[in-house]
Amino acid sequence: MRPFVYVTRKVPDEIYDRLAAKYDVEMWTESDKAVPRDILLEKAAKANALLTVISDAVDEDLFSQADQLKVVANMAVGFDNIDLDAASRHGVSICNTPDVLTDTTADLTFALLLATARRVTEAAEFVKYGQWTSWAPMMLVGTDVHHKKIGIVGMGKIGTAVAKRAAGFDMEILYHNRNRHEVAEEMLGAQYRTFDELLTEADFVVCLAPLNEDTRGLFQREHFQKMKDSAIFINASRGPIINEQSLIEALEANEIAAAGLDVFDKEPIDASHPFLTMKNVVALPHIGSASTETRMAMMGTCCDNIEAVFEDRPPKTLVNKDVLQY
Repeated sequence: MRPFVYVTRKVPDEIYDRLAAKYDVEMWTESDKAVPRDILLEKAAKANALLTVISDAVDEDLFSQADQLKVVANMAVGFDNIDLDAASRHGVSICNTPDVLTDTTADLTFALLLATARRVTEAAEFVKYGQWTSWAPMMLVGTDVHHKKIGIVGMGKIGTAVAKRAAGFDMEILYHNRNRHEVAEEMLGAQYRTFDELLTEADFVVCLAPLNEDTRGLFQREHFQKMKDSAIFINASRGPIINEQSLIEALEANEIAAAGLDVFDKEPIDASHPFLTMKNVVALPHIGSASTETRMAMMGTCCDNIEAVFEDRPPKTLVNKDVLQY
């Protein structure tokens, strides 16, 4: 009997056919909404492998019903949607997709920074909706990016890639990280700062930290108040790292100038969310890794990991290495 793989989102035929050539595969095909929880639990109870995305909750409740499950291939670098301890207790390998999306996510992060600084979204709508009736010296002026100070919170692979792009704009690179990043300091002239020092000095504060218990709710009202009133805040990591109400209040009080956001506390964001009515907020639908090449590479890595587990080989990007003890 062939192993059963359940895919929680619609994937391209190339990926589906690759899995279907070796395994029995079912897939959630409604691309406009997530797989309902009851269906996910029903399929997981029969599955030997799951191919999931970051919004799928893979927890003790699921593992306790999925006694045949061997591997969860999560299509993301992050895995905060998965209870790793529960996975290891149940002997399930958890795999992610690091590295392949580093440059693509860095591109999007810097694009979001540029779009926010230069009011690109607002300007495009200005033209689109017929508001451009004349030209004036101060029409839709933004702020320069070149030669400014960028402060990166979370100097991992993506943070370092963003720093490389910032160096091309002759920006002064400040960073805060759990550990010093000597390579970035030597190669890019990056300068370490405490969290508070970075907030007060940077013209652009870019959050690229992973979501964990230390970073959940990291940015509160007091932190936005420490920033320059001309500062722009960018979040391309995870929504729960910031207190959204605090950011709303800081923007409304002109304590910071603008925000560019690719992630939110709840996704998809509600259409009535205050962010969507603010002209100084650029909001994107969590598209950091959304290039054709990168998304195909991420799904390919998921397939590699599923195949490895079924063939009793070490998976390429195993997260919970302690599962090997069970």
